[in-house]
Amino acid sequence: MGGNETGSKVVTLSDVAKRAGVSIATASKALNDRDDVAVATRQRVLRAADELSFTPNAMARGLLAGRTRTVGLLTSDLEGRFMIPILMGAEDAFGAGQVSVFLCDARGDAIREQHHLKALLSRRVDGIIVVGRQTDPRPSLGQDIPVPVVYAYAPSDDPRDPSLTPDNFAGGRLAVEHLIACGRTRIAHITGDPSYAAAQDRIAGARAALDAAGLELVGEPMFSEWTEHWGRDAAALLLQRHPDVDAIFCGSDQIARGVLDTARDLGRTVPEDLAVIGYDNWELLTTNSRPELTSIDANLQQLGRQAAKWVFDAIDDVRIGEGVTRLPVKLVIRGSTIRRR
Repeated sequence: MGGNETGSKVVTLSDVAKRAGVSIATASKALNDRDDVAVATRQRVLRAADELSFTPNAMARGLLAGRTRTVGLLTSDLEGRFMIPILMGAEDAFGAGQVSVFLCDARGDAIREQHHLKALLSRRVDGIIVVGRQTDPRPSLGQDIPVPVVYAYAPSDDPRDPSLTPDNFAGGRLAVEHLIACGRTRIAHITGDPSYAAAQDRIAGARAALDAAGLELVGEPMFSEWTEHWGRDAAALLLQRHPDVDAIFCGSDQIARGVLDTARDLGRTVPEDLAVIGYDNWELLTTNSRPELTSIDANLQQLGRQAAKWVFDAIDDVRIGEGVTRLPVKLVIRGSTIRRR
């Protein structure tokens, strides 16, 4: 399994390794896109695989005879822009044409979700990825499902389930550490709905970075909704109360866009006078802002890829983690915190 027939001979991974002049382990790593392989080596392995017509999809190797090569994706928010990159990442990992994905949108309705779950199981899917609409814990589908289930973005509330979610605490810390590195000391926070776990986690991370630098947040975090409109109103209020604020960490890119509008209206120059950082790295917003917006990227495609990999591992009887695994986020620097020449 995991090779291609050329004439009557099956091409195996060891054939590819031999031709590329590397060990089987290195060939496997290169084909699985692991980052501990030198670029030149990876290219040599890929070229050998190509010349021998070897189609790796290592992921699909576990889907042996008797499996349906189908996976269910159960989401509660098909419109949401968080879903799309996660789905794209999962699809990448499943490999074009190797595994079919059934997509079901429960629209946040538990009864509809149960209906979709029954439908997926009656189609004998090999595994299920459950994608939530926010990072708050969600009810588990239970332990008696006959196929592996992985929770992505919204973790399961049952510690026996494997869940993947972005590390929002680290994201908040990273945002504020960047502002402090830019020489800012009067930092305020404008964010969305206080009932969201993501909002609270980011604030906790921001406070940790401020504490470490011997600083405090200017005023209390400002909560309301995740909109540009709130960003505009909150920034007007904040800059009136605390005109000496020199940086604003925003809980989303939409809020940050609103903050940029108000800063411009009030004659505050960004980033000289006021540094502004967003969250989500929604490129549609960040790259069309003036100046372009520095933001924290939650690496959602990576999250989707990892969820798919876990499903495959579980199908292959490889033990995967229980409980919540928080995946790293990254800082994307643009002109709203550092003047671009």
